[in-house]
Amino acid sequence: MDRIGIEGIQVSCVIGTHEWERKLKQKLTIDLVLELDLSVVGESDNLGDSIDYAAVVDAVTGLAIESTFRLIEALAEAIAALILMEFSIATAEVTVNKGAAVPGTRNVSVSIRRSSN
Repeated sequence: MDRIGIEGIQVSCVIGTHEWERKLKQKLTIDLVLELDLSVVGESDNLGDSIDYAAVVDAVTGLAIESTFRLIEALAEAIAALILMEFSIATAEVTVNKGAAVPGTRNVSVSIRRSSN
């Protein structure tokens, strides 16, 4: 299966389990790996035969900004479900990075992989 990577989607949203976390928006970075057959678009060179990267980014950003999940696991699950439902994607891998959410770390992240089957 062919892959499209979209890395470094920057969003600010309400996320976290602690009350102080829910009072302000936090910055997250989202990375996507989308699996689909690119053979047709590879030959046609026509965007209509592929997916619109900007539309994917807009959909993911909109979902994250409007969300109020407590866990990045739940946000990742919702993003994967949205991508699989809205776009012709066979498999979506979603990584949500929360930065230095735990003292003494550079980054905390969750990665999930979901298929449309």
